Amino acid sequence: MHTYSRFTSPVGELLIAATDDGVTHLLFERAAGGHDIGSDWRADDGTETPATTWIAVVRAQLAEYFGGARRTFDVPLAASGTPFQRDVWTALRAIDFGRTISYGELARRIANPRAVRAVGLANGRNPISIVVPCHRVIGANGTLTGYGGGLDRKRWLLAHESSR
Repeated sequence: MHTYSRFTSPVGELLIAATDDGVTHLLFERAAGGHDIGSDWRADDGTETPATTWIAVVRAQLAEYFGGARRTFDVPLAASGTPFQRDVWTALRAIDFGRTISYGELARRIANPRAVRAVGLANGRNPISIVVPCHRVIGANGTLTGYGGGLDRKRWLLAHESSR
């Protein structure tokens, strides 16, 4: 069972979902409006559970991040994914605040330098945006490439981090 809550940020409304094990999703509002909410998800009704605790922690950390007082997140994560995807997502968390790397560099960091396309796909399937900073991955030539939240949001996040 997932519990979810919404968070208003400078880059739009975010949907935070968690289980008792940790945060499972941090999603941008879709371009058409709204979010994809799972059929087994329930809105945070204020009842204290481990899931609502994780949501409160990530909400506070997001407020600090957007306010310029936080560079890293330290909330337990419980995203579902393949072992390869989880390896990529772990490597994403090791990219320093305010820095960017290429997909090729990310593939090298997981000791699989030939898996650049697979790394790109795993990066695109990251369900916990911002906290798992997939926005810090750019094209080999330094250009901004696709981002699930849209290039405007990616540009904003990178500018926010580079100004700190």
